[in-house]
Amino acid sequence: MAADERVDIVIPVFNEGEGILRVLDAFERDVKNPIRILICYDRESDTTLPALAKAHSKFEIIPVKNQGKKAHGAVTTGMAFGRSPAVIVYMADDDYNAGLIDRMAEKFRMGFDVVVPSRFIPGGSMEGCRWYKALPLRIAAWTLAHVARFPAHDPTNAFRLFSRRLLDAAPIESKVGFTFSIELTAKCHRLGWKIIEVPAQWRERSEGKSRFRVFDWAGGYLRWFFYIFGTTFLRMRRI
Repeated sequence: MAADERVDIVIPVFNEGEGILRVLDAFERDVKNPIRILICYDRESDTTLPALAKAHSKFEIIPVKNQGKKAHGAVTTGMAFGRSPAVIVYMADDDYNAGLIDRMAEKFRMGFDVVVPSRFIPGGSMEGCRWYKALPLRIAAWTLAHVARFPAHDPTNAFRLFSRRLLDAAPIESKVGFTFSIELTAKCHRLGWKIIEVPAQWRERSEGKSRFRVFDWAGGYLRWFFYIFGTTFLRMRRI
């Protein structure tokens, strides 16, 4: 596969230390397609950076300094870093879903602009999430899928593939957290472009600190919740 067909893996990090090596080892073990790994960090003092010196990878690994703020800025900086035909946003503690990367790349080559790893379809799972976080996620997911007929059963998961075509056509308006994920998927749906799901696993972090803030980001998610309903019931087409 030529370099211009390589998929970028955007990983926002925050003091992951040597924990990042487990993720890189998983890529080494499970990924066959050419990828480029973008480690998106906030500060030069981030403990992830010295750990990268110990990485032994067949893939190119590039540290990318966050040009924005917090998790949202890290991801959008990584997305804008290159001109790869597709970008996968991947979490820094996820050493168990690396086997999905090739499958997601294959779906992209089949013509899908968004590939959604879903915890809420057969074969997917969510382990260790506290009930007060899991309940609103499941309610929102069920409502969008079954009432708004949204073609994704896991709208809030940040782990996702986006085509460069979509990133160019739908500039990100969200400003906080991982709300970019539902935004881009909602815009893809409104454009009438193709979305597909694959089952994925999710486990609560055992090390480090999660940057997922479901209640702090609720307003950002709610905006796109109504946007999706507008697409379905009001036939709105302007993105």
